[in-house]
Amino acid sequence: MMIYEILISIMLVGGSFFILLSAIGILRMPDLYMRISATTKAVTLGVGLISVAAALFFGSIDITSKAVLIVFFLFLTAPVAGHILARAGFYEGAPLWEGSKINEFADFKKDEEKDATSS
Repeated sequence: MMIYEILISIMLVGGSFFILLSAIGILRMPDLYMRISATTKAVTLGVGLISVAAALFFGSIDITSKAVLIVFFLFLTAPVAGHILARAGFYEGAPLWEGSKINEFADFKKDEEKDATSS
């Protein structure tokens, strides 16, 4: 086996591992916010590694450019989508895990409720 094939194999196994970690995170994390964090970070890295491995394997400029675009848009949109989902959960009242020590947005929500009632 060439070093090139070993590198591709390592990237595929690494990407699969991160996607597996994401699936475990969805099942094991106690609240919505931690689930979103685990999913967004791990899946982004996992799909990115698999896309780069596919680009290296095929070596075609068409596939490589598509893989680069996939990785670019994934790294651009996944954190934004995770943030929007967490924010929507916050506004809908998704509870924090009882082990959470800090809620930095508790005062922010109270201020918005005051503004809404005073208008």
